[in-house]
This record gives sequence, C-alpha cells and structure tokens, in this order.
Amino acid sequence: MRILALFLGSLLLAAAEPPPVVPQVDLARYMGTWHEVARLPNRFQRGCGCTSATYTLREDGRVSVLNQCRTPGKNKAVRGWAKVVDRSTNAKLKVTFFWPFFGDYWVLALDPDYRWVLVGTPNRKYLWVLSRTPRLEEATLRGLLERAQTLGFDTSRILRTEPCDPPLSPR
Repeated sequence: MRILALFLGSLLLAAAEPPPVVPQVDLARYMGTWHEVARLPNRFQRGCGCTSATYTLREDGRVSVLNQCRTPGKNKAVRGWAKVVDRSTNAKLKVTFFWPFFGDYWVLALDPDYRWVLVGTPNRKYLWVLSRTPRLEEATLRGLLERAQTLGFDTSRILRTEPCDPPLSPR
C-alpha cells in the first residue's frame, strides 16, 4: 500500500509542474521526416494511421510543418509552421496550422542520434512518440512510454500507430 501511495504521489507531483525538456535540440538535425509510432488520442487525428510529420527549416528561423496521415478512403495533409520559443534549448516550440492559434510542442526525450523523439505538451494532454523509421524497437518504445509516465502523462490511453508500406511521401 505504501508503494502505491508513493507512486501516486510522484504522479501528482509530476503533474503539478510542466515536464522538463531536453537540454538541447539541434534544429538542423531535427529537420526531415518523422513517423508516428504512438500517441495520446486527440480529435484532430481521429481515424488517422500511417502518420508522419516533415519539418523544414526556413530562412527566417521558423520551421515549416507538413503533417500527413491515411484515413479510410483517403490521404490527409495539413501544412503549418512552428516558432522556437526557448532559444536556449530549441526544445520548446509553438506550432500553428490555423493562425493565430498556436499549440505547444515540447521535446521531452531525444535520441542522441536523432532516431526517435518523445514530444508532448506542458498540460500533458498531447503526447507523441516519433521515429525516423516507420517502426521502432519494442524495448525503445516501452522505455519512452515509461519516461512519459514518470513525467505524468496517462500512458494507459496510448494508441499505437500502424505503420504503412510504403510510407506517405511529402507532397
């Protein structure tokens, strides 16, 4: 019982403050296509599978964003852009697909070789596991989901994204 109380207490403490971000993101290395491996459910991705995000660094320092997914019967794509809001780390961004409305995009864990990333929001409502390849090793995914849980995210609701062959190509 005491262990359960400590566990629940640590979750409440983690949820009280925004989750920490990684110390540094090299934006040039971060650019390119990332495949969604898992996510918390959200309304704007309802019915999506075979999901990817492609990031391109713009001359003005902002990041162009192309999100794509396959839904029953069609492919969907939405374009937007992001701005870095914490230049000391480059790990906190704001993204918009419908200006002037922005959402948080925080890099919570990042592979040193930029092969996978854990992205979430400070209110813990949104969470994504992304990979450079459509599939991620199960042990790596489990480790990222454990990390997300320690940061206060409700990983019991995680949806795994089915990879597709061939992956969607950026348009």
